[in-house]
Amino acid sequence: MIIVTGGAGFIGTNLVRSLLELGKQILVVEELDKYTKKFDNLKSLDILDCLDHNIFIKDLLDGKYENKIDQIFHLGACSKTTEPDRDYIMDVNFNYSKKLLEYSANNNIDLIYASSASVYGDGTIFKEDLNNESSLNHYSESKLLFDNYVRENMTKIKSQIVGMRYFNVYGPYEHHKEVMSSVAYHFYNQFKQYGMLKLFKGSHGYDDGEQRRDFVYVKDTIDVKLWFMQNNYSGIFNVATGKSRSFNDVAKSVINYFNTGYIEYINFPRGLEAQYQAFTEADMSNLRNRGYKRETTELEDGVSSYMKFLDEN
Repeated sequence: MIIVTGGAGFIGTNLVRSLLELGKQILVVEELDKYTKKFDNLKSLDILDCLDHNIFIKDLLDGKYENKIDQIFHLGACSKTTEPDRDYIMDVNFNYSKKLLEYSANNNIDLIYASSASVYGDGTIFKEDLNNESSLNHYSESKLLFDNYVRENMTKIKSQIVGMRYFNVYGPYEHHKEVMSSVAYHFYNQFKQYGMLKLFKGSHGYDDGEQRRDFVYVKDTIDVKLWFMQNNYSGIFNVATGKSRSFNDVAKSVINYFNTGYIEYINFPRGLEAQYQAFTEADMSNLRNRGYKRETTELEDGVSSYMKFLDEN
């Protein structure tokens, strides 16, 4: 069977659905004591079970799943970048990940885990290299600590270990993330409520709404994971498009989908501008050099597909 931690979350749900389509048996692991709307994502899905993450790790280390696991996808984490409780984040994001890595390495189980583009801090070079990396909050600190732990132990591990640094992912099944949902999701809800979209005024040298991010459709992140299942490479890889687009581009894609609407530019909330990433653009050469050839979804196509999904669900 395949383990998917965070399998009721945004990217996790999309992964579980794709694996089920391939006929895989899936055990989902989640933080069940923190109930959110995300568990609606699992309804009607033919999974083996959904276990609490504390129960699972205890059973795993006690040998309950010996010789029963083919693959682990570790997507579970505290993804709230503004979470103030460092001890909590380190326990969930760093310590838990270390236990999974040590178990998978000692039992020859391939592990693909979620890292984050937040490990590039306030830098302007987005390539997988220590010189480009830093942390701006507890979340990115926890992700970078685990990436570096993986690096320190990579040569000792015979099984596959892959870290995926997601950039700005958007797409179906992210509704439960609320304030942490993608800008595309927020734009959809703004349009439905007001018939218009709100973007931040110019900052960091950019004109109104021209701050830029590497927006990647969630389906593309799943395609990369499934490719690594079939190709035995290890390492830490950016997962994005390699092409930055402006927030205006996203907004215009939403307006084009609905054939109406307009943009209003607003001031940054107090304190946000200082820690705001005004530009991200992944260097995709590491992944491409390993042989991954599939083209990523164009922003306009991804946003249109996502708007249609939201309209129908």
